[in-house]
Amino acid sequence: MIAPSNLNPVCGPRSRLARLAGILLGAVVALCAGGAAAEPAIPGLMLPSDFGWTPLNSRGTIARYGTTWNDPPAPLRGPIHQDPKYPLRGNETRMPTPALGNWQDPILKPWAAAQMRQSNEDLLSGKVGIPFRAQSQCWPGCVPGNHLWSSEPMYFIQKPKEAWIYWQRDQIVRRIMLTDRHSEHVKPSWYGESIGHYENGELVVDTIGLAANKYSFIDDFRTPHTDKLHVVEHFKVSPDGKFLELLVKVEDEDTFNEPMYLAKRWRRDKYVWAESFCAENNIDPFNSNLVPPPEAKQADF
Repeated sequence: MIAPSNLNPVCGPRSRLARLAGILLGAVVALCAGGAAAEPAIPGLMLPSDFGWTPLNSRGTIARYGTTWNDPPAPLRGPIHQDPKYPLRGNETRMPTPALGNWQDPILKPWAAAQMRQSNEDLLSGKVGIPFRAQSQCWPGCVPGNHLWSSEPMYFIQKPKEAWIYWQRDQIVRRIMLTDRHSEHVKPSWYGESIGHYENGELVVDTIGLAANKYSFIDDFRTPHTDKLHVVEHFKVSPDGKFLELLVKVEDEDTFNEPMYLAKRWRRDKYVWAESFCAENNIDPFNSNLVPPPEAKQADF
C-alpha cells in the first residue's frame, strides 16, 4: 500500500523524502497517536501474508458454491437475475437450484437472449448436467466473471507501477498496469488489458480487449458478451478495514441495451495459503460435456 498524499498536520509537515518513500516503496504511514486520521488516497488492498479476502454471497455469508452479483446502489441498473419462473432454493450445505438466467431481461440484445434461453433449456432437459462455472471446470475465468467463480480467497499485491489480483484457486493471476493509457493495439484475450489508477481511496481498473470465447461469461447465468466488452471496476476497503467492496460498470453495445452495474463483497479473514489445482485428469463426473479439460499447446515462457 502506498502512503496517503498528506499527513495530519499534528504529525508535522510532509517532506519530499516522505513523498518519495511513500510512492516508491509503498510504505504504510502511521499517523501519530490521537491525531485525526486522513482518508488514504490509496486503499490497503494488500493484506499481511496470513490474511486474504473471502468471497461473500448476497446474504453476507461465505460463497461456498459460487454466487451471483449483488445489486448496485439505486438508481443504477443492476445485473441479470435468476429466471423468476425458477426461483433459487437451497442453503450453504446443499447445492442450490441451477443458475437459470432471466433471458427475458430487456437489457439483452436478441442474440444474447436467445443464447441464454438455449442454455437454460439445455440444463432443464438434462442435456447438460450442471451449469458451466469456469474455475470449477478447469477453464480460465474472465473479467469481471472471475470474481464469482471461486469460494477460495483472493489476494492483492500492490507495487509502484502494477497491482496484481491473484486467486488461490488454480493460482490465477491478473495484472493491472498503473497507467492512464491503453496500448495502441490490444490483442483480445481471456483477461484483456487492464490499466488502473488510485482515486478517492479506490483502485479504479479499466479493462478492454476481452475475447468473446465460447466459455467466457460475465456471471453464473452464462450471460455472454462480444469483443466490445468494456469493464470498469472500483475496489475499496470498508472504513473498518474488514471488508473489500467492488462496484463494476459493464458496457457492450452489441450485447446490452444500456450499461450494467454489478456489486460484490469480500471479508478479511486469516488464511494459510494452500495449493489449489484443477486440470488433473480427463473425466467428466457432472456430465458437463467439457471433456477434455483445456490443455496448453506450448509453454508460456
